[in-house]
Amino acid sequence: MGILSRASYVIRSKLNALIGRAENPTETLDYSYEQLRDQLQNVKRGIADLTTQKKRLEIQKRRLEENVDRHNEQAREAIQQDREDLARRALEKKRQKMTQIEELETQITNLQTQQEDLVDKKDELQQDIERFKTRKETMKARYQAAEASKRVSEAVTGAGDEMEDVGRAIERAEERTEAMEARSQALDELRETGALESALSEEDDIDRELAQMEDSGEIETELETLKAEVGSGSATADDETTEAELEAELAEGGGGTAPQSSEAVEEELAELEDEERQ
Repeated sequence: MGILSRASYVIRSKLNALIGRAENPTETLDYSYEQLRDQLQNVKRGIADLTTQKKRLEIQKRRLEENVDRHNEQAREAIQQDREDLARRALEKKRQKMTQIEELETQITNLQTQQEDLVDKKDELQQDIERFKTRKETMKARYQAAEASKRVSEAVTGAGDEMEDVGRAIERAEERTEAMEARSQALDELRETGALESALSEEDDIDRELAQMEDSGEIETELETLKAEVGSGSATADDETTEAELEAELAEGGGGTAPQSSEAVEEELAELEDEERQ
């Protein structure tokens, strides 16, 4: 087998496999049934044609038989009139007509035999068609039941082509959704870090750096203010403590007890610490 022959064989094999998978048995059975019915109609038309031809020959035969009878009468009349020549001519025509009648009878017999043979084949074919019809309907019912069972099983197990397509559609939707979410998060991150400028923003890198420096300067100023406030608060507390100690000593010397302000100082320090935490 040459290369071209092998290639042709492979191609035919693949085409047959594709046709086999795409073929619907119910449609094939219906088509075969219609083909058989067409053959039956052809046989019936053949029988009708043979019968028509046979009838024509029979009509022609009857006309020849009538001519034979007429030639007999002509020969009889010619003899009565002493015209042997005319009687001889009439008998010759009679003989020709009889020869033609014999040929027609042979043809009619052959046609009758063919007609009977076609009738027998027609009856046999019709019986085959009826049996095929019964088997066809049975096979169609079995195929439809098997197809319905297969679809139900595929739907339950998810092994069918349609369920596979549904699963792939879900996977594609999930992939596209995840890709869009990841892109949205990446754009947000780039916008927040300043790596990606907004299409509507008129600021450039210098404006953003100046704004950051201004924010840092304000924070430093506020921090220095807090430090100054905390330092002044501590000095005031030390002064108040010294005065309290002097008043205590005077009170001991004078025999009385003076009020102490250390609790007030501690409260103020606590408030400052809370403000620093905030």
